[in-house]
Amino acid sequence: MLTQVAIIGAGPAGLMLGRLLDIAGIDNIILERQTKAYVLNRIRAGILEQTTVDLLRRAKAAHRLDKQGIVHNAVNLAYSHQCHSIELPELTGGKSVIAYGQTEVTQDLCDVRERDGGTTIYEAKDVSLHNFDSEKPYLEYKKNGVGHKVKCELIVGCDGYHGVSRASIPPEAISIYEKAYPFGWLGLLSETPPVSDEVVYVNHERGFALCSMRSRTRSRYYIQCALNDRVERWSDDAFWDEFRRRLPADLAQSLKTGPSLEKSIAPLRSFVAEPLRFGRLLLAGDAAHIVPPTGAKGLNLAASDIHYLSNAMLSYFKDGDDSALDEYSRLALARVWKSERFAWWMTNLTHRFDGDPFEQRMKEAELTYLSTSQTGRKMLAENYVGLPL
Repeated sequence: MLTQVAIIGAGPAGLMLGRLLDIAGIDNIILERQTKAYVLNRIRAGILEQTTVDLLRRAKAAHRLDKQGIVHNAVNLAYSHQCHSIELPELTGGKSVIAYGQTEVTQDLCDVRERDGGTTIYEAKDVSLHNFDSEKPYLEYKKNGVGHKVKCELIVGCDGYHGVSRASIPPEAISIYEKAYPFGWLGLLSETPPVSDEVVYVNHERGFALCSMRSRTRSRYYIQCALNDRVERWSDDAFWDEFRRRLPADLAQSLKTGPSLEKSIAPLRSFVAEPLRFGRLLLAGDAAHIVPPTGAKGLNLAASDIHYLSNAMLSYFKDGDDSALDEYSRLALARVWKSERFAWWMTNLTHRFDGDPFEQRMKEAELTYLSTSQTGRKMLAENYVGLPL
């Protein structure tokens, strides 16, 4: 098989890149290790920056988003048992964010790709990368036990933190920056109306909590938990009881509970690999960087990668500009590190780490500053809605 671009991974980053290349007339193929059903059922983030929305519109995959997305004009910080609203449009020149689940984004991108004849191969096993340090890279994989070879001009790794793409790079050629946090998030998805019209980040003596939504009738809630905790230990009633304890009184009283559709525990990690180009191999999305979900930057950061990478590929294929691929790494990493800083800062601000009372009082002082200072509110709002591309 011969193609111009071989993409590994059919998550939002891979599908979005494939879609933009399709529109530009650049031949591509996507290889995905999992089944299509598995990919479409993964529960992930749900807050989109305007830059991500714009990119989905450019990909002609925003029809449902434009109808069903819920505009958020504020983000709430809860501490000392009170909730404080940070208004977004008035602090950012009219910008806001939109609640629309990553599962829905993936479905929309998958639908338009299939409708227009894009090639995505699911259950592609044992993918291996070859000769990406030369002008003739290729991939090998197995499908139903049969081996296949894909010759291409460029390979793009969008296959996540544990994928084969980054693992194929010689260790001496890549720099890794990483921080693991000493706790996880226990998340519950329920068919219940959200407790708040806006996202709420809670700093509480029992630990962090987060109120978010997927729709007007579906809620996604999280609580900070131990890294070695297990989902099996948490019944629905146990989750709701603990979650309610961490909320300000007015929210706790209005909380609607119901059976969980999904429960899971996720560790928190900050991670960056650089550069993002290794000959004919380029990394994007979670293959290149991970942010803790505090601040809702993961999906949006993957989208900004694809913005820069798709533009670079257009310059490369249309104008023969190889230097544009190096510029991708520079431009994308500049935004990556700013988003990493914000997610790291929000995580430190809202979570309980080691019970140090001095550190907690410092966090409360900073939270008070953020909720009462115009400068502090503006800084948080500008980062939350997303920095310019």
